[in-house]
Amino acid sequence: MTEQIEIEYKTLLTNTQFAAIKAKYAPGKNAFVQENYYFDTPDFRLKQLQCGLRIRIFEDSAECTLKTPLKEGLLETTDHLSLEQAQTLLQTQTILPHGSVAQKLASLGIQPDQVRLLADLKTARIQIDLPIGELALDESWYGKNHDYELELEVSEASKGKQDFLDLLAEFGIRYQPAKNKIVRAFEAIV
Repeated sequence: MTEQIEIEYKTLLTNTQFAAIKAKYAPGKNAFVQENYYFDTPDFRLKQLQCGLRIRIFEDSAECTLKTPLKEGLLETTDHLSLEQAQTLLQTQTILPHGSVAQKLASLGIQPDQVRLLADLKTARIQIDLPIGELALDESWYGKNHDYELELEVSEASKGKQDFLDLLAEFGIRYQPAKNKIVRAFEAIV
């Protein structure tokens, strides 16, 4: 189990903007694929609490993460999973009945057996460590949608926001607030 605070700023990009940023900060760097499977109760109680729950699968590992809102950023509570555990959970369309995520859900008044798999999204991500924070360039597919996104994860909110806006200005990009991936994936299913 791990818990960490996530403070990030994001914007949607065009394919051309995505390519320009990649050319400057990650020329020749390959993306890695992550599959995201999003869960909520059938009546979207987690969404109402501004929380998000996912199982994420990488090439050689997996994790279940619950994101809960803080004054600044989100608290991420994560249980690490084997690929076999993740596949079993996805087949049964649920999450582990025990562990840190289950405990955190219970503290929100939601039992693990009340959540179901509702949406999925596949992302090809390029991660770059910059002095201002961790930059992620994401190309995502969900439902019939395909988009590009820039995320900058920072350690301090106000300085991080200015660094993010400066980065966009460097490429002449107008800030277009991006809904979280879970929100975009859920909207694609309705």
